[in-house]
Amino acid sequence: MALKFGLFAINHGSCGDPRTAVRVARHAEAAGFESLWSGEHLVLADPAPDGFPIAPTLPLLDTVVGLTLVAAHTSTVRIASGIIVLPLRNPVVLAKELASLDQVADGRLIVGIGPGYVPAEFDAVGVALSERAARTDDYIRAMRALWSMPEPAYKGRYVSFSGVNAYPRPVLQPGPPIVVGAGGRLAARRAITLANGWYGFGFDVERTRQHLRNLRAAAGEYERPPELGTLEITVTPVGPLNRRVIEQYRELGVDRLVLLPQPDAGHGDRHTPVPVDRILRNIDHVAQHYAGSGD
Repeated sequence: MALKFGLFAINHGSCGDPRTAVRVARHAEAAGFESLWSGEHLVLADPAPDGFPIAPTLPLLDTVVGLTLVAAHTSTVRIASGIIVLPLRNPVVLAKELASLDQVADGRLIVGIGPGYVPAEFDAVGVALSERAARTDDYIRAMRALWSMPEPAYKGRYVSFSGVNAYPRPVLQPGPPIVVGAGGRLAARRAITLANGWYGFGFDVERTRQHLRNLRAAAGEYERPPELGTLEITVTPVGPLNRRVIEQYRELGVDRLVLLPQPDAGHGDRHTPVPVDRILRNIDHVAQHYAGSGD
């Protein structure tokens, strides 16, 4: 089966400029890319902590705003959040925003979420970092209730509601696919029990192999609800990219590679803004040389 190719950073770096985001999105769609992925930090620590790869001055459009923009200027490419830091969001508000976005996108939305990890970001929003895992699970269930239940009701540790409703619903029922990011045992359990897909960001082949082992172990330990279907595997690779490397990801069972604007960027450069003309050339190179790998 052929790998699907997505493009990361459609809302930040060079694409933090709305006009550039639209230009890149249309180019990627015309080149045959399957999806466009955003990133998210609501705030960034300033100064940046030692070893943190993102400059505090990086332009970063809000995920829902940025994806709505590119959805309105495209027609076939899927749009995806990669990822929304879910514990920092109100899930009732976010469910409404994402359902509205999915309507604009005519059902093309993929909801990528993760627990987050930046202490300064949690402090700024007023959410305890220690609660991030429990909030993530709670909020996924709450959003699904609002998207799919005829009379939405949910009672959880951090969010509860009943006697309410919210329209329009997402185009795809019972809601857009949810993809969970992050590694580790908790993320693997979350992927198996709550999500349609798993997203590994900034992983080389070996790290991808390790995390897929964790997912297989979790699949043997936890029951997967049948309505979630087969777990789809998405990875943003780092480092050298060529046909041999792409084939290695495919052999591991990866379904989609979401490429950086500079596809062969290393770990330290994965958030460095790339000039728009180079992004467009990289899109064309991938479409010409790598698309269709595994046919």
